[in-house]
Amino acid sequence: MSHYKAYPKYKNSGVEWIGDVPDGWDVARIKRFTSLRNERCTDAPEGWRYIGLEDVESGSGKYRPTEGNSRQNEDSTVGVFKSGDVLYGKLRPYLKKAIVSDSNGVCSTEFLVMQPTLIMAPWLQQWLLTTEVTQQIEAGCEGTKMPRADWEHVGSIYVPSPSQSEQAKIIAALDRENARIDAIIAKKTRFIELLKEKRSALITHAVTKGINLNVKMKDSGVEWIDEVPEGWEVKRLRHISEFKNSSVDKKTYEGQAAVGLCNYTDVYYNEFITKDLSFMQATASPAEIEQFSLQKGDVIITKDSEDPSDIGIPALVADDVPGVVCGYHLTQIRTGDLNTARLIHRTMQSHVTLAYFFVEAPGITRYGLGQDTIGSVTICLPPLNHRGSIADWIDHETARLDLLALKTKLSIDLLKERRSAMITAAVTGQIDLRETA
Repeated sequence: MSHYKAYPKYKNSGVEWIGDVPDGWDVARIKRFTSLRNERCTDAPEGWRYIGLEDVESGSGKYRPTEGNSRQNEDSTVGVFKSGDVLYGKLRPYLKKAIVSDSNGVCSTEFLVMQPTLIMAPWLQQWLLTTEVTQQIEAGCEGTKMPRADWEHVGSIYVPSPSQSEQAKIIAALDRENARIDAIIAKKTRFIELLKEKRSALITHAVTKGINLNVKMKDSGVEWIDEVPEGWEVKRLRHISEFKNSSVDKKTYEGQAAVGLCNYTDVYYNEFITKDLSFMQATASPAEIEQFSLQKGDVIITKDSEDPSDIGIPALVADDVPGVVCGYHLTQIRTGDLNTARLIHRTMQSHVTLAYFFVEAPGITRYGLGQDTIGSVTICLPPLNHRGSIADWIDHETARLDLLALKTKLSIDLLKERRSAMITAAVTGQIDLRETA
């Protein structure tokens, strides 16, 4: 914020957590210039859009409808909002969601629908998005399971504000700077997507074509794989490994032994299962412990889900993890050779295998992989003495791309933090944006 200048003169706001504000600014409670709209309906007029809590991007004040979440049930009760109203999420996880409506519509009843009178709605929206205000509102949330912001408390929150003409200049400057930051974030987000695509293509090429560009090729006999290097074998997973579905659930049973449980989310969110993970505590019978205990070199895949794109996600057990068993909804694959397992793990990540799972997984509301489908996965195997070097190369290249993606993600987070800090500084008068509008 060093390149922005301050106001020439400040005064005490009279509110301890707000501190000083520019001379000439007013400080008043939200309910002084805003009323709460309490209209409800079950039959919205045709053409009115529905806004759910998930349809508002946290901390940005932007409406971005999410697929499958942008229409309420026909017989559900919803709130009504009008153009110019400010919608503010009143559930504690959603307190960073505020939006100014540009049309009439209906919304989740978990929004406070505020109708500003003597102040511009965008100013109130930006104020509600500041960390300081969120903290003040959180302090007054009621309830234990799903704490909600109460209107009486929200309405009592103080807002410092300049004249409406000055507000317009500041909001215009914020809009311009936010648009610039959003454009940079969009480019960086697209770059991360391209890195993911490159990563997938790199893995797919390495596990089907190898890493030697000059090697002679031969027909694989599999249409979607085309050619593979000479000396490679093309086999079904069932011919080179043992695999089984776990029956160990998350419940604790009396008389059974305590175990760590490698569950669905451990596999879904981690490319490698290591001893550093915090495993859920559960119990298992002696037979289950013998059958489903994890060994270094096991490949675990998700075998069913409500979303077909979530099945077949693999993780490699990279460490010895004594006392940990494979959990329910997972398939455990074992080859007996670590480097072969590493290539199977990467083959499961290839887009040809994921596409195969997507097509072959039956279901309507839940999708799952049968044993025959898993066993029929095509694995391209180089000679045994080449498997380690190919797996090492994939590890090195994916780590390089992952680091680049992480650095880009961190730069996006910094941009968002900068945007948030700039908004807070602008609406509290710490910086003067009037001449930059």
